Amino acid sequence: MFGVLAAVFLTADFGSHATFEGATDITAAIGYAMFNLDAGSLPSEGFLISFEIIDVVLLGALAAAVMLGKREDEEESDESVAMADGGDR
Repeated sequence: MFGVLAAVFLTADFGSHATFEGATDITAAIGYAMFNLDAGSLPSEGFLISFEIIDVVLLGALAAAVMLGKREDEEESDESVAMADGGDR
């Protein structure tokens, strides 16, 4: 199996890699294209609103996960402790 995969990858013609025209910083070019800013050299779509909506939804999910994972106070959890130790409290 390794021999077959090695033969395929060693004999494959992968062509040249794609680059951004005139972009010296690839990360900046992607950021400008993502947020539809004029400083980039790439054609862009306006994803700023959807990015912010996803940000708010993920922040809410993180806050809900912290609230659900928080331990209960001692006076609230007396019943569950009694059930866990067989009632010998």
